[in-house]
Amino acid sequence: MTDSKHQRAGEIQQAIRKVLMEHWDPIGVADIPEAQDEYDSYVGPVYRLLVSGASDAELIDYLYATETETMGLSLFGKRGHLQPVVARLRQVDVKL
Repeated sequence: MTDSKHQRAGEIQQAIRKVLMEHWDPIGVADIPEAQDEYDSYVGPVYRLLVSGASDAELIDYLYATETETMGLSLFGKRGHLQPVVARLRQVDVKL
């Protein structure tokens, strides 16, 4: 990967990270400086979904599964809170 593509990849990761922290934040750590990397493990999967042309429903399914299965949160089938997050993720330019 060239330096410019490597730099661009970092910018994309940062943009996705920011959306996850500021607009998703299911465990409420956005205001904790030490936790700013809390959702970094989800950046790659979100990027892959975005770049592959996944539908909004697929992105919502991923985020919902992460909340309920990975994090163990009980949301009782509610997914509506994820549509604004997906809308923000769609604003991220994922082209290298």
